[in-house]
Amino acid sequence: MRVLVPSALLAGCFFISAAYAQPVSVSHAGNADYHSVQRAVDALPAEGGNVRIAPGIYREKVKISKSGIHIEGTGRKPEDTVIVYGDGALNVGGTARSATLDAAGDDLRLENLTIQNDYALNPANPPSQAVALSVTGDRDVVTRVRLLGAQDTLFAGKGPNGRMSRQYFSNCYIEGHVDFIFGNAKAWFRQCELHGIANQAVIYTAQSKAAPDEDSGYVFDHCRLTADPAAGYIALGRPWRPYATVVFLAAKIDAPVIAKGWREWTPGKTDTLRTSYYAEYRSFGVGANPSAREPHSHQMTDREAARWSLSVFFGGATDWLPSEPYRWTTKQR
Repeated sequence: MRVLVPSALLAGCFFISAAYAQPVSVSHAGNADYHSVQRAVDALPAEGGNVRIAPGIYREKVKISKSGIHIEGTGRKPEDTVIVYGDGALNVGGTARSATLDAAGDDLRLENLTIQNDYALNPANPPSQAVALSVTGDRDVVTRVRLLGAQDTLFAGKGPNGRMSRQYFSNCYIEGHVDFIFGNAKAWFRQCELHGIANQAVIYTAQSKAAPDEDSGYVFDHCRLTADPAAGYIALGRPWRPYATVVFLAAKIDAPVIAKGWREWTPGKTDTLRTSYYAEYRSFGVGANPSAREPHSHQMTDREAARWSLSVFFGGATDWLPSEPYRWTTKQR
């Protein structure tokens, strides 16, 4: 018998509801509750619940509008459980519609699985944006998840009606080429690997803060940046909107990033680097080059970097985050 926690208790207490709710299972095996991830999500009550996915490849699009949904792969590693589809913006009428998994609900948890958009792997397809994961809910946590795509792999953006969304990514692997982490959420990435795949250009980020008073930005904390040998022209980011905000804290840059690090949205036409906030703190590796960085970007001091710590970034409201032994300080590397 499934026991549900009243919805009034759910806000900020997702793990309590998850502990008491009976999970539903998804598998290709005959004895599973469901054989489709979407059908499992649809079967959950309005208050949310847990979906446990057995190892396998699930070719389907998944849309999550409910809050309090926890989806977990039950394999030994994220590669064992794959949700994959191959829509591109060109054939579905827009970038947002191309997402393999579209998550709009609050208090989402994704763990130990792979989400892929394989549109670009078909040589017959013309170049197009093709999103693997679109996440626009508040207090969303993504842990040990592989996000595979090419252009526009991860959309980490605002919620409905422009409401700001807080998101936390931990120990994830995210790959792509042009603008492959994009959007306007307030998102923190902890110990993730960002990997540029073979392409004439690789741009890790395209954050889109549009106004100076918006409380948004991307922070990458002790992340590693890598790239295929055939990846060309590698940049840390470009401003999709005039006040784009991206901070790298102690990044290990193992990719040959351009000396300036950052570039204009459209060189020679746009002038948004001067209003954006692009900053690094103690980057190291072959792509770290503080003395040659774009003049409008920042190399932060210890005091400046402390303003981008996890607690400060989320305004002290961190009770929705998972309990982890690791916390960033300016003394770590």
